[in-house]
Amino acid sequence: MPVNPVLASGLAVLWLFLPTYVANAIATLPRGRGPKMDFGRTWPGDGRPILGASKSWSGFLFAGFLAMPVGLLEAWLILLAPPNLKLVPTLAPTVETAVPLVAILTFGAMAGDTLGSFVKRRIGRPSGSRTFLLDQLPFVLLPLALGLLLYPGVFVPVFAVPEAILWLLAYTLGLHAAFNWIGWKAGLKKVPW
Repeated sequence: MPVNPVLASGLAVLWLFLPTYVANAIATLPRGRGPKMDFGRTWPGDGRPILGASKSWSGFLFAGFLAMPVGLLEAWLILLAPPNLKLVPTLAPTVETAVPLVAILTFGAMAGDTLGSFVKRRIGRPSGSRTFLLDQLPFVLLPLALGLLLYPGVFVPVFAVPEAILWLLAYTLGLHAAFNWIGWKAGLKKVPW
């Protein structure tokens, strides 16, 4: 039975970006322990923190490494699927060769989130303040850009249709809000956004 192309696009985007969403969702679990990513330094141009107190190396590394098994599991599962059931992209020919792509998804998410914090500090937004789209998009846009550049064989077919970007936005805005609210309710975040 053929799958609706719009739904197939949504499934492919979710499959590809699941490690990214997991990394972003679990970054607060270390609760800011360890050194801050900016080591408490300020930006020379404006005297404000480079990143702010909410960005720690423990969160960056914990999330990046702990989310990688999700992507590697996906790489393994799709290799087991019969060809007629492969509704999502194959990440790599083997699980081992999927490691760099998965690292781009997980650590790219953390780097994108960090870049978003840097921009927020430059425009005068304090750490923990709500900044629509700047809070949500950098953690998916950086892995997307890197994936399109370094792994076009995987990323270009997924994003060759316009609805893929709409799916990415819908998932990102929806999941980001849900995970942040859950983190706030669990006491892992100071604010629900």
